[in-house]
Amino acid sequence: MEALLSACGRTGVPCLLLLCLFIWKAAADCPKPQGTESIVLTDDSLLLNAFPVGTVVTLECAYGYEKEGGSETITCTNGDWTELKLTCKKMDCGPPQPQPNMSFNTNAGTLFGAVARVICDKGYQIFGSSYKTCYPTGWSGKARCEIVTCAKPAEVANGKSSWASNDDPKYRETIKFSCNEGYTLVGNDTIVCSETGDYDSLPPQCQGVTTEDRIATKMVTPTPTPTTQEVSSSTDTSSTPTAHSSSTDSSSTPTAHRNKTITTPAVSASAPGGRDILTAGNKSITTVPTPSSIREKVDGALDANKHTDYTPVIISVIGVSLVAAIVVFVLHKLFQRKKGSYDTREDLKPELLQFQNL
Repeated sequence: MEALLSACGRTGVPCLLLLCLFIWKAAADCPKPQGTESIVLTDDSLLLNAFPVGTVVTLECAYGYEKEGGSETITCTNGDWTELKLTCKKMDCGPPQPQPNMSFNTNAGTLFGAVARVICDKGYQIFGSSYKTCYPTGWSGKARCEIVTCAKPAEVANGKSSWASNDDPKYRETIKFSCNEGYTLVGNDTIVCSETGDYDSLPPQCQGVTTEDRIATKMVTPTPTPTTQEVSSSTDTSSTPTAHSSSTDSSSTPTAHRNKTITTPAVSASAPGGRDILTAGNKSITTVPTPSSIREKVDGALDANKHTDYTPVIISVIGVSLVAAIVVFVLHKLFQRKKGSYDTREDLKPELLQFQNL
């Protein structure tokens, strides 16, 4: 405006006319066009300072967008721009390229600007970026999933492990432990490398076996003793003579049985191995078992009671045998005394006669 007034003063042209011309020209130019989020001016259009009538401006899709349709130019007409028909849409990166033991969370979509989270399989860990972003050039960020490893197992005192490799144990690999001779393993004999990089349990320990432990190991639990069956002894009345053979009426003459029987194990007079000791009057025959009869009785008892504890029976038989031997010895002495035997020393007479002849 100042330049215009200065020019009016020098040339003498009426200032009012010049001012009208300037206003008319300014009203005919278009304002600088403005872009949107998806559409921007080209570099050439950005360099223009004035946009008079008839000026053509070119626009394009913004970064991350691609042309969907429509014209890319607008024209200045009577101070206004023609309608822009260009349409742009976001670029689509598509699913991220699959990798071993890796997956992606694409809930945010796959269009420009979307972010996908990297997920490794169980037992694997991420190395690199844990997210990928969709750019016009594709998904950004590099990542890989590597298997989890555990530290080498510690050495166990008085024992050894099955791990002999120089590498660290990997996920799901197992390590077994064993103890040296004379030591007992306390804890789990096997540990497994877990997905967290730790073992599922602590390594075991090898402890020495004490004397008490050895004794307890060798002890055998006694089997329960079955209930001892009572052996009932009865006297065979059919083989024992009684006083009833005299046909005495018990109701008219109250008498008691005069027969007294020495009670022994049930062995009759006719049984094998029996021996008659004394018979007098109406006294019943007393029999004493011999070693052969005792052996037969023991064998019969063993056959009849295979599932019975025979210790009480054997002790009883031995006791009865001792008592029977003592009774036999006493009765034998008594029998010799009643018979009146004595030693006449007849066997010494020849020697005495020979001595007298000298």
